[in-house]
Amino acid sequence: MGSVAELERPTVFRGDALQRDRAAAGEASCSGSRFGVQDKIARIIFESITDGVFTVDESCLITSFNKAAEQITGFSAREAIGKHCFEIFRTEICHKSCALRDTLASHRPIENARVTIITHDGKEVPISVSTTVLRGDDGEMVGGVEFFHDLSEVEHLRQRLDQERVLENLISASPSMRRVIGLLPNIAESECNVLLQGPSGTGKELFAQAIHGLSPRRYGPYIKLNCGALPATLLESELFGYVKGAFTDAKRDKPGRFALANGGTLLLDEISEMDHSLQVKLLRVLNNGEYQPLGSTKTLRTDARIIAATNANLKSAIRDGTFREDLYFRINVVALELPALYERPEDIPLLVEHFIKEMGAKKPSPVRSVSPEVLAIFRKYRFPGNVRELENAVEHARVMCQGEEIQIEHLPQHIVTESEASNGFVYNQKNEKDVIEEALQRHHGNRAKVADELRMHRSTLWRKMKLYGLD
Repeated sequence: MGSVAELERPTVFRGDALQRDRAAAGEASCSGSRFGVQDKIARIIFESITDGVFTVDESCLITSFNKAAEQITGFSAREAIGKHCFEIFRTEICHKSCALRDTLASHRPIENARVTIITHDGKEVPISVSTTVLRGDDGEMVGGVEFFHDLSEVEHLRQRLDQERVLENLISASPSMRRVIGLLPNIAESECNVLLQGPSGTGKELFAQAIHGLSPRRYGPYIKLNCGALPATLLESELFGYVKGAFTDAKRDKPGRFALANGGTLLLDEISEMDHSLQVKLLRVLNNGEYQPLGSTKTLRTDARIIAATNANLKSAIRDGTFREDLYFRINVVALELPALYERPEDIPLLVEHFIKEMGAKKPSPVRSVSPEVLAIFRKYRFPGNVRELENAVEHARVMCQGEEIQIEHLPQHIVTESEASNGFVYNQKNEKDVIEEALQRHHGNRAKVADELRMHRSTLWRKMKLYGLD
Protein backbone atom coordinates (compact mmCIF):
# COMPACT_ATOMS: atom_id res chain seq x y z
CA MET A 1 0.00 0.00 0.00
CA GLY A 2 2.95 2.32 0.70
CA SER A 3 4.13 2.08 -2.92
CA VAL A 4 0.75 3.21 -4.25
CA ALA A 5 0.74 6.13 -1.84
CA GLU A 6 4.20 7.14 -3.04
CA LEU A 7 3.21 6.83 -6.69
CA GLU A 8 0.08 8.88 -6.13
CA ARG A 9 1.92 11.65 -4.35
CA PRO A 10 1.62 14.35 -7.06
CA THR A 11 -2.18 13.91 -7.22
CA VAL A 12 -2.79 13.66 -3.50
CA PHE A 13 -0.33 16.15 -2.15
CA ARG A 14 -1.11 19.07 -4.50
CA GLY A 15 -4.32 20.55 -3.15
CA ASP A 16 -5.41 22.83 -6.02
CA ALA A 17 -7.68 21.69 -8.84
CA LEU A 18 -5.13 22.58 -11.51
CA GLN A 19 -2.64 20.07 -10.14
CA ARG A 20 -5.32 17.36 -9.96
CA ASP A 21 -6.40 18.01 -13.54
CA ARG A 22 -2.83 17.84 -14.78
CA ALA A 23 -2.19 14.61 -12.89
CA ALA A 24 -5.42 13.08 -14.24
CA ALA A 25 -4.31 14.00 -17.77
CA GLY A 26 -0.99 12.27 -17.22
CA GLU A 27 1.00 15.53 -17.37
CA ALA A 28 4.08 16.24 -15.26
CA SER A 29 2.93 17.74 -11.97
CA CYS A 30 6.45 18.36 -10.61
CA SER A 31 9.40 20.10 -12.20
CA GLY A 32 11.80 17.87 -14.10
CA SER A 33 11.16 15.07 -16.59
CA ARG A 34 11.99 12.38 -14.00
CA PHE A 35 8.97 13.33 -11.87
CA GLY A 36 6.79 13.64 -14.97
CA VAL A 37 7.58 10.04 -15.95
CA GLN A 38 6.93 8.92 -12.39
CA ASP A 39 3.53 10.63 -12.43
CA LYS A 40 2.56 8.88 -15.65
CA ILE A 41 3.65 5.49 -14.31
CA ALA A 42 1.81 6.19 -11.07
CA ARG A 43 -1.40 7.04 -12.94
CA ILE A 44 -1.16 3.90 -15.11
CA ILE A 45 -0.65 1.67 -12.06
CA PHE A 46 -3.38 3.47 -10.11
CA GLU A 47 -5.92 2.96 -12.88
CA SER A 48 -4.84 -0.65 -13.53
CA ILE A 49 -5.45 -1.91 -9.99
CA THR A 50 -8.44 -4.28 -10.05
CA ASP A 51 -9.49 -3.31 -6.53
CA GLY A 52 -11.28 -0.03 -5.95
CA VAL A 53 -8.85 2.57 -4.59
CA PHE A 54 -9.41 6.13 -3.48
CA THR A 55 -7.47 8.62 -1.41
CA VAL A 56 -8.65 11.34 0.96
CA ASP A 57 -7.11 14.34 2.64
CA GLU A 58 -7.14 14.92 6.38
CA SER A 59 -10.76 16.12 6.21
CA CYS A 60 -11.88 12.88 4.52
CA LEU A 61 -12.45 14.66 1.22
CA ILE A 62 -11.75 12.39 -1.74
CA THR A 63 -8.68 13.44 -3.73
CA SER A 64 -8.44 10.55 -6.23
CA PHE A 65 -10.72 7.75 -7.40
CA ASN A 66 -9.61 4.93 -9.73
CA LYS A 67 -11.53 3.15 -12.49
CA ALA A 68 -12.29 0.06 -10.40
CA ALA A 69 -13.79 2.31 -7.74
CA GLU A 70 -15.98 3.87 -10.44
CA GLN A 71 -17.14 0.44 -11.64
CA ILE A 72 -17.98 -0.85 -8.16
CA THR A 73 -19.74 2.27 -6.84
CA GLY A 74 -21.27 3.58 -10.07
CA PHE A 75 -19.89 7.06 -9.33
CA SER A 76 -17.41 8.67 -11.71
CA ALA A 77 -14.16 10.17 -10.46
CA ARG A 78 -15.49 13.61 -11.42
CA GLU A 79 -18.52 13.04 -9.16
CA ALA A 80 -16.46 11.62 -6.29
CA ILE A 81 -13.42 13.93 -6.06
CA GLY A 82 -13.98 16.72 -3.59
CA LYS A 83 -16.80 14.87 -1.81
CA HIS A 84 -16.70 13.20 1.61
CA CYS A 85 -16.36 9.43 1.30
CA PHE A 86 -19.68 8.87 3.12
CA GLU A 87 -21.44 10.80 0.32
CA ILE A 88 -20.25 8.15 -2.14
CA PHE A 89 -20.58 4.99 -0.05
CA ARG A 90 -23.86 6.10 1.54
CA THR A 91 -24.20 3.60 4.37
CA GLU A 92 -25.18 4.08 7.99
CA ILE A 93 -21.86 2.64 9.14
CA CYS A 94 -20.08 5.54 7.43
CA HIS A 95 -21.43 7.83 10.16
CA LYS A 96 -21.11 5.36 13.03
CA SER A 97 -17.84 3.52 12.40
CA CYS A 98 -15.93 4.60 9.31
CA ALA A 99 -12.79 2.51 8.77
CA LEU A 100 -10.95 5.30 6.96
CA ARG A 101 -11.86 7.92 9.56
CA ASP A 102 -10.71 5.55 12.33
CA THR A 103 -7.40 5.09 10.52
CA LEU A 104 -6.91 8.85 10.20
CA ALA A 105 -7.63 9.25 13.91
CA SER A 106 -5.50 6.35 15.19
CA HIS A 107 -2.85 6.21 12.44
CA ARG A 108 -3.36 2.43 12.44
CA PRO A 109 -4.29 0.44 9.31
CA ILE A 110 -7.47 -1.62 9.10
CA GLU A 111 -7.64 -4.79 7.01
CA ASN A 112 -10.59 -6.62 5.43
CA ALA A 113 -13.45 -4.87 7.21
CA ARG A 114 -16.76 -5.95 5.68
CA VAL A 115 -19.17 -3.17 4.67
CA THR A 116 -22.29 -3.00 2.50
CA ILE A 117 -22.41 0.10 0.33
CA ILE A 118 -25.19 1.59 -1.78
CA THR A 119 -24.23 2.17 -5.41
CA HIS A 120 -25.16 5.12 -7.58
CA ASP A 121 -28.25 3.26 -8.87
CA GLY A 122 -29.36 2.19 -5.37
CA LYS A 123 -28.10 -1.40 -5.26
CA GLU A 124 -26.57 -2.86 -2.10
CA VAL A 125 -23.08 -4.27 -2.69
CA PRO A 126 -20.96 -6.04 -0.03
CA ILE A 127 -17.30 -4.98 -0.07
CA SER A 128 -14.13 -5.72 1.88
CA VAL A 129 -12.24 -2.61 3.01
CA SER A 130 -8.57 -2.05 3.94
CA THR A 131 -7.23 1.38 4.93
CA THR A 132 -3.88 2.97 5.75
CA VAL A 133 -2.38 6.41 6.30
CA LEU A 134 -0.74 8.52 3.56
CA ARG A 135 2.41 10.40 4.60
CA GLY A 136 4.38 13.16 2.91
CA ASP A 137 8.15 13.41 2.33
CA ASP A 138 8.57 14.69 5.87
CA GLY A 139 6.74 11.68 7.34
CA GLU A 140 3.72 13.70 8.45
CA MET A 141 0.22 12.36 7.73
CA VAL A 142 -1.43 14.11 4.79
CA GLY A 143 -4.44 11.84 4.28
CA GLY A 144 -5.47 8.24 3.85
CA VAL A 145 -6.03 5.57 1.22
CA GLU A 146 -8.69 2.89 1.06
CA PHE A 147 -8.62 -0.31 -0.96
CA PHE A 148 -11.89 -2.19 -1.44
CA HIS A 149 -13.14 -5.07 -3.55
CA ASP A 150 -16.57 -6.34 -4.48
CA LEU A 151 -17.70 -9.39 -2.47
CA SER A 152 -20.91 -9.96 -4.46
CA GLU A 153 -19.73 -13.19 -6.12
CA VAL A 154 -18.22 -14.50 -2.89
CA GLU A 155 -21.41 -13.62 -1.02
CA HIS A 156 -23.54 -15.31 -3.69
CA LEU A 157 -21.43 -18.49 -3.48
CA ARG A 158 -21.59 -18.46 0.31
CA GLN A 159 -25.37 -18.08 0.20
CA ARG A 160 -25.63 -21.03 -2.21
CA LEU A 161 -23.49 -23.19 0.07
CA ASP A 162 -25.53 -22.11 3.09
CA GLN A 163 -28.72 -22.91 1.20
CA GLU A 164 -27.51 -26.39 0.26
CA ARG A 165 -26.45 -27.00 3.85
CA VAL A 166 -29.86 -25.90 5.17
CA LEU A 167 -31.77 -28.05 2.67
CA GLU A 168 -29.63 -31.19 2.95
CA ASN A 169 -31.90 -32.71 5.63
CA LEU A 170 -35.04 -32.27 3.51
CA ILE A 171 -34.86 -35.63 1.73
CA SER A 172 -37.38 -36.31 -1.01
CA ALA A 173 -37.78 -37.73 -4.51
CA SER A 174 -41.51 -36.97 -4.54
CA PRO A 175 -42.44 -34.36 -7.18
CA SER A 176 -45.01 -32.75 -4.88
CA MET A 177 -42.53 -32.50 -2.01
CA ARG A 178 -39.76 -31.26 -4.30
CA ARG A 179 -42.05 -28.45 -5.42
CA VAL A 180 -42.58 -27.43 -1.79
CA ILE A 181 -38.83 -27.55 -1.10
CA GLY A 182 -38.18 -25.48 -4.22
CA LEU A 183 -40.44 -22.73 -2.87
CA LEU A 184 -38.58 -22.41 0.44
CA PRO A 185 -35.85 -19.90 -0.60
CA ASN A 186 -38.42 -17.42 -1.93
CA ILE A 187 -40.72 -17.92 1.06
CA ALA A 188 -37.80 -17.47 3.46
CA GLU A 189 -36.62 -14.30 1.74
CA SER A 190 -40.10 -12.72 1.92
CA GLU A 191 -40.15 -12.83 5.75
CA CYS A 192 -43.94 -13.26 5.73
CA ASN A 193 -45.78 -15.41 8.30
CA VAL A 194 -45.98 -19.08 7.30
CA LEU A 195 -48.45 -21.83 8.22
CA LEU A 196 -47.12 -25.40 8.04
CA GLN A 197 -49.83 -28.06 7.89
CA GLY A 198 -49.53 -31.83 7.79
CA PRO A 199 -49.86 -34.99 9.88
CA SER A 200 -47.62 -35.50 12.90
CA GLY A 201 -44.13 -36.65 12.02
CA THR A 202 -44.01 -35.25 8.48
CA GLY A 203 -41.13 -32.88 9.27
CA LYS A 204 -42.86 -29.55 9.91
CA GLU A 205 -40.15 -28.48 12.35
CA LEU A 206 -37.43 -29.28 9.81
CA PHE A 207 -39.20 -27.04 7.31
CA ALA A 208 -39.51 -24.27 9.90
CA GLN A 209 -35.78 -24.48 10.61
CA ALA A 210 -35.04 -24.41 6.88
CA ILE A 211 -37.17 -21.28 6.39
CA HIS A 212 -35.32 -19.57 9.22
CA GLY A 213 -31.93 -20.75 7.93
CA LEU A 214 -32.60 -19.42 4.43
CA SER A 215 -34.04 -16.08 5.56
CA PRO A 216 -32.33 -12.74 6.24
CA ARG A 217 -32.94 -13.56 9.92
CA ARG A 218 -30.71 -16.65 9.86
CA TYR A 219 -28.15 -15.00 12.16
CA GLY A 220 -30.89 -14.10 14.64
CA PRO A 221 -32.44 -16.42 17.23
CA TYR A 222 -34.65 -19.39 16.32
CA ILE A 223 -37.10 -20.01 19.16
CA LYS A 224 -39.80 -22.70 19.28
CA LEU A 225 -42.75 -23.30 21.58
CA ASN A 226 -45.20 -26.21 21.64
CA CYS A 227 -48.59 -24.65 22.29
CA GLY A 228 -50.16 -28.02 23.11
CA ALA A 229 -47.69 -28.94 25.83
CA LEU A 230 -48.67 -26.27 28.38
CA PRO A 231 -51.92 -25.10 30.04
CA ALA A 232 -53.17 -21.65 29.02
CA THR A 233 -51.75 -19.74 32.03
CA LEU A 234 -48.26 -21.19 31.65
CA LEU A 235 -48.36 -20.76 27.88
CA GLU A 236 -49.16 -17.06 28.29
CA SER A 237 -46.20 -16.49 30.60
CA GLU A 238 -43.95 -18.46 28.23
CA LEU A 239 -45.05 -16.34 25.28
CA PHE A 240 -45.04 -12.89 26.85
CA GLY A 241 -42.82 -13.32 29.91
CA TYR A 242 -43.53 -11.80 33.32
CA VAL A 243 -42.17 -9.29 35.82
CA LYS A 244 -41.15 -9.89 39.39
CA GLY A 245 -44.19 -10.23 41.65
CA ALA A 246 -46.63 -10.98 38.84
CA PHE A 247 -47.61 -14.13 40.75
CA THR A 248 -46.46 -16.01 43.84
CA ASP A 249 -43.46 -17.78 42.32
CA ALA A 250 -42.33 -14.84 40.16
CA LYS A 251 -39.13 -14.06 42.06
CA ARG A 252 -37.54 -12.20 39.16
CA ASP A 253 -38.31 -10.84 35.71
CA LYS A 254 -38.39 -13.44 32.97
CA PRO A 255 -38.42 -12.64 29.23
CA GLY A 256 -40.97 -14.47 27.09
CA ARG A 257 -40.47 -16.21 23.77
CA PHE A 258 -41.44 -13.08 21.84
CA ALA A 259 -38.62 -11.18 23.54
CA LEU A 260 -36.15 -14.02 22.99
CA ALA A 261 -37.12 -14.29 19.30
CA ASN A 262 -36.75 -10.55 18.64
CA GLY A 263 -34.93 -10.14 15.32
CA GLY A 264 -35.33 -13.84 14.58
CA THR A 265 -38.02 -16.49 14.13
CA LEU A 266 -40.61 -17.93 16.52
CA LEU A 267 -42.14 -21.34 15.74
CA LEU A 268 -45.54 -21.86 17.35
CA ASP A 269 -46.06 -25.62 17.06
CA GLU A 270 -49.53 -27.14 17.50
CA ILE A 271 -51.06 -23.67 17.37
CA SER A 272 -54.53 -25.20 17.08
CA GLU A 273 -54.25 -26.19 20.78
CA MET A 274 -53.91 -22.57 21.93
CA ASP A 275 -56.63 -21.32 24.29
CA HIS A 276 -59.20 -19.03 22.64
CA SER A 277 -58.53 -16.11 25.02
CA LEU A 278 -54.79 -16.34 24.34
CA GLN A 279 -55.44 -16.26 20.60
CA VAL A 280 -56.76 -12.70 21.05
CA LYS A 281 -53.49 -11.58 22.66
CA LEU A 282 -51.46 -13.33 19.99
CA LEU A 283 -53.47 -11.56 17.31
CA ARG A 284 -52.52 -8.19 18.82
CA VAL A 285 -48.83 -9.04 18.57
CA LEU A 286 -49.24 -10.10 14.96
CA ASN A 287 -51.12 -6.90 14.14
CA ASN A 288 -48.76 -4.32 15.64
CA GLY A 289 -45.86 -6.16 17.28
CA GLU A 290 -46.90 -5.03 20.79
CA TYR A 291 -47.42 -7.08 23.95
CA GLN A 292 -47.30 -6.74 27.72
CA PRO A 293 -45.47 -9.17 30.04
CA LEU A 294 -47.64 -10.60 32.82
CA GLY A 295 -47.89 -8.19 35.76
CA SER A 296 -46.51 -5.25 33.77
CA THR A 297 -48.20 -2.09 32.53
CA LYS A 298 -45.35 -1.42 30.12
CA THR A 299 -45.91 -2.20 26.46
CA LEU A 300 -43.01 -3.88 24.69
CA ARG A 301 -42.39 -4.41 20.98
CA THR A 302 -41.04 -7.42 19.16
CA ASP A 303 -39.76 -8.03 15.65
CA ALA A 304 -40.17 -11.79 15.48
CA ARG A 305 -41.24 -13.65 12.36
CA ILE A 306 -43.99 -16.16 13.11
CA ILE A 307 -44.08 -19.68 11.71
CA ALA A 308 -47.12 -21.65 12.88
CA ALA A 309 -47.45 -25.43 12.59
CA THR A 310 -50.41 -27.75 13.10
CA ASN A 311 -51.61 -31.24 12.30
CA ALA A 312 -55.24 -30.14 12.70
CA ASN A 313 -57.68 -28.85 10.12
CA LEU A 314 -57.91 -25.18 11.11
CA LYS A 315 -60.91 -24.51 8.87
CA SER A 316 -62.86 -27.16 10.77
CA ALA A 317 -61.64 -25.61 14.04
CA ILE A 318 -62.96 -22.24 12.87
CA ARG A 319 -66.37 -23.77 12.14
CA ASP A 320 -66.34 -25.41 15.58
CA GLY A 321 -65.52 -22.07 17.21
CA THR A 322 -62.23 -23.24 18.73
CA PHE A 323 -59.98 -21.18 16.47
CA ARG A 324 -60.34 -17.52 15.52
CA GLU A 325 -60.83 -16.83 11.84
CA ASP A 326 -58.98 -13.48 12.00
CA LEU A 327 -55.96 -15.19 13.58
CA TYR A 328 -56.06 -17.86 10.88
CA PHE A 329 -55.77 -15.23 8.16
CA ARG A 330 -52.90 -13.51 9.99
CA ILE A 331 -50.78 -16.66 10.22
CA ASN A 332 -51.84 -18.02 6.83
CA VAL A 333 -49.98 -15.58 4.57
CA VAL A 334 -48.24 -18.55 2.98
CA ALA A 335 -49.45 -22.10 3.71
CA LEU A 336 -47.40 -25.23 3.02
CA GLU A 337 -49.09 -28.62 3.11
CA LEU A 338 -46.74 -31.52 3.89
CA PRO A 339 -48.07 -34.89 2.65
CA ALA A 340 -48.11 -38.06 4.73
CA LEU A 341 -45.33 -40.57 4.10
CA TYR A 342 -47.70 -43.17 2.56
CA GLU A 343 -48.51 -40.58 -0.13
CA ARG A 344 -44.87 -40.46 -1.19
CA PRO A 345 -43.49 -44.03 -0.89
CA GLU A 346 -40.70 -43.20 -3.35
CA ASP A 347 -39.09 -41.28 -0.48
CA ILE A 348 -38.81 -44.30 1.80
CA PRO A 349 -35.52 -45.74 0.39
CA LEU A 350 -33.89 -42.29 0.40
CA LEU A 351 -34.97 -41.62 3.98
CA VAL A 352 -33.82 -45.04 5.16
CA GLU A 353 -30.39 -44.51 3.58
CA HIS A 354 -30.19 -41.02 5.12
CA PHE A 355 -31.09 -42.28 8.60
CA ILE A 356 -28.52 -45.09 8.46
CA LYS A 357 -25.75 -42.64 7.49
CA GLU A 358 -26.85 -40.04 10.05
CA MET A 359 -27.04 -42.60 12.88
CA GLY A 360 -23.71 -44.13 11.83
CA ALA A 361 -22.04 -40.72 12.08
CA LYS A 362 -23.28 -40.35 15.66
CA LYS A 363 -22.61 -43.92 16.81
CA PRO A 364 -20.61 -46.43 14.73
CA SER A 365 -22.35 -49.65 13.70
CA PRO A 366 -21.73 -52.43 11.13
CA VAL A 367 -25.13 -51.67 9.51
CA ARG A 368 -24.77 -50.27 5.99
CA SER A 369 -28.06 -51.01 4.24
CA VAL A 370 -31.45 -52.73 4.34
CA SER A 371 -32.56 -55.74 2.32
CA PRO A 372 -35.07 -55.45 -0.56
CA GLU A 373 -37.53 -57.42 1.58
CA VAL A 374 -37.33 -54.75 4.30
CA LEU A 375 -38.02 -51.98 1.77
CA ALA A 376 -41.00 -53.98 0.51
CA ILE A 377 -42.34 -54.22 4.08
CA PHE A 378 -41.86 -50.48 4.58
CA ARG A 379 -43.76 -49.74 1.37
CA LYS A 380 -46.75 -51.83 2.46
CA TYR A 381 -46.94 -50.24 5.91
CA ARG A 382 -48.93 -46.99 6.18
CA PHE A 383 -46.72 -45.32 8.81
CA PRO A 384 -49.29 -43.40 10.87
CA GLY A 385 -46.32 -41.73 12.60
CA ASN A 386 -44.87 -40.80 9.19
CA VAL A 387 -41.17 -39.92 8.84
CA ARG A 388 -40.63 -39.87 12.61
CA GLU A 389 -41.96 -43.44 12.89
CA LEU A 390 -39.81 -44.58 9.98
CA GLU A 391 -36.74 -43.10 11.69
CA ASN A 392 -37.62 -44.91 14.91
CA ALA A 393 -38.08 -48.19 13.01
CA VAL A 394 -34.67 -47.84 11.38
CA GLU A 395 -33.05 -47.07 14.74
CA HIS A 396 -34.76 -50.11 16.31
CA ALA A 397 -33.57 -52.36 13.49
CA ARG A 398 -30.06 -50.94 13.68
CA VAL A 399 -29.87 -51.88 17.36
CA MET A 400 -31.16 -55.41 16.70
CA CYS A 401 -28.96 -56.07 13.65
CA GLN A 402 -25.43 -57.41 14.17
CA GLY A 403 -24.51 -57.54 10.48
CA GLU A 404 -24.21 -55.08 7.62
CA GLU A 405 -27.74 -55.48 6.20
CA ILE A 406 -30.99 -55.05 8.10
CA GLN A 407 -33.37 -57.99 7.57
CA ILE A 408 -37.10 -58.42 8.27
CA GLU A 409 -36.46 -60.08 11.65
CA HIS A 410 -34.76 -56.88 12.86
CA LEU A 411 -37.85 -54.70 12.33
CA PRO A 412 -40.44 -53.84 15.01
CA GLN A 413 -42.93 -56.72 15.01
CA HIS A 414 -46.05 -54.55 14.59
CA ILE A 415 -44.72 -53.13 11.30
CA VAL A 416 -44.11 -56.62 9.92
CA THR A 417 -47.50 -57.92 11.12
CA GLU A 418 -49.50 -55.00 9.72
CA SER A 419 -47.58 -55.05 6.43
CA GLU A 420 -48.23 -58.74 5.94
CA ALA A 421 -51.93 -58.16 6.61
CA SER A 422 -52.00 -55.51 3.87
CA ASN A 423 -53.32 -56.55 0.46
CA GLY A 424 -50.67 -54.69 -1.49
CA PHE A 425 -48.47 -51.67 -1.80
CA VAL A 426 -49.79 -48.40 -0.42
CA TYR A 427 -48.83 -46.52 -3.58
CA ASN A 428 -51.40 -46.12 -6.32
CA GLN A 429 -51.19 -45.49 -10.03
CA LYS A 430 -50.69 -41.78 -9.38
CA ASN A 431 -47.29 -42.29 -7.73
CA GLU A 432 -46.42 -45.80 -9.01
CA LYS A 433 -44.35 -44.27 -11.81
CA ASP A 434 -42.31 -42.25 -9.29
CA VAL A 435 -41.71 -45.35 -7.13
CA ILE A 436 -40.49 -47.42 -10.08
CA GLU A 437 -38.38 -44.58 -11.47
CA GLU A 438 -36.70 -43.96 -8.09
CA ALA A 439 -35.93 -47.68 -7.68
CA LEU A 440 -34.48 -47.90 -11.22
CA GLN A 441 -32.20 -44.95 -10.53
CA ARG A 442 -31.06 -46.35 -7.18
CA HIS A 443 -30.31 -49.79 -8.68
CA HIS A 444 -28.68 -48.23 -11.78
CA GLY A 445 -31.29 -49.71 -14.13
CA ASN A 446 -31.02 -53.29 -12.81
CA ARG A 447 -34.59 -54.48 -13.45
CA ALA A 448 -34.09 -57.78 -11.59
CA LYS A 449 -33.23 -55.96 -8.35
CA VAL A 450 -36.08 -53.49 -8.84
CA ALA A 451 -38.60 -56.27 -9.43
CA ASP A 452 -37.41 -58.12 -6.30
CA GLU A 453 -37.64 -55.01 -4.17
CA LEU A 454 -41.10 -54.07 -5.44
CA ARG A 455 -42.36 -57.67 -5.17
CA MET A 456 -43.25 -57.56 -8.84
CA HIS A 457 -42.72 -60.10 -11.63
CA ARG A 458 -40.08 -58.96 -14.11
CA SER A 459 -42.51 -59.06 -17.02
CA THR A 460 -44.94 -56.92 -15.01
CA LEU A 461 -42.16 -54.43 -14.30
CA TRP A 462 -41.22 -54.34 -17.98
CA ARG A 463 -44.86 -53.74 -18.97
CA LYS A 464 -45.20 -50.90 -16.44
CA MET A 465 -41.93 -49.33 -17.59
CA LYS A 466 -43.29 -49.24 -21.14
CA LEU A 467 -46.61 -47.87 -19.89
CA TYR A 468 -44.91 -44.99 -18.04
CA GLY A 469 -42.23 -44.38 -20.68
CA LEU A 470 -39.36 -45.36 -18.39
CA ASP A 471 -36.15 -46.36 -20.17
